Amino acid sequence: MNTGRLAAVVIVLIAVIAVALVVVRGPSAAPAPGSPYPLAPVEIRSYQGKDLSSVNDFRENSIAGPQHINISDYRLTVTGLTNRTVVYTYDEVLAKYPHYSKVVTLHCVEGWDATILWEGVLVRDLIADAGADPRANTVIFTARDGYTTSFPLTYFTQRDIIMAYRMNNVTMPVERGYPFQLVAEDKWGYKWIKWIEKIELSDDPSYRGYWEQRGYSDSGDLNSSFSGN
Repeated sequence: MNTGRLAAVVIVLIAVIAVALVVVRGPSAAPAPGSPYPLAPVEIRSYQGKDLSSVNDFRENSIAGPQHINISDYRLTVTGLTNRTVVYTYDEVLAKYPHYSKVVTLHCVEGWDATILWEGVLVRDLIADAGADPRANTVIFTARDGYTTSFPLTYFTQRDIIMAYRMNNVTMPVERGYPFQLVAEDKWGYKWIKWIEKIELSDDPSYRGYWEQRGYSDSGDLNSSFSGN
């Protein structure tokens, strides 16, 4: 084969390979002119003039280590003294309910704190859809690792308490409680349950959660000592 024919064959092969790469990559390799191209969210560190902590400014103190949840298998159940038991996927929760955001500081009994912009859905919206039985006076939360804690029902019906899925504009990391963590305003950090899987309405105000059974205050109010009730 002479040099001219060899060069022609090489050019044809290069062209075939280039076309194949375009087909494999498809049209999503670059945005169309004038169209937005989604990029990964970036954690924000200030909001409305207020400095925020980082999503990494937390200590790992869960009872069984971070829970790695397969989101396609995840289900959130609202049950107990309700008119009906409701079971949601992660996407159903996000699609069904309005989203709210607020800056709230978590105070841990270990002496550290973190101020975060939380985004989530109102717990009272979830309860309202399930329908609270008139006998219900207590809400019990259960996490993937078996951790539990409870609150008076009025804590949610009379306040804008959210179950968060984002913090500082990024999806909640696994270590922080993905897919959902309770933003328990005015409560000590042990009431901020992570990896929530069940919300149960009860008529038992004497129920005690994991740390409450071990001597921590059941109310968990920040203006009171966390030890004892």
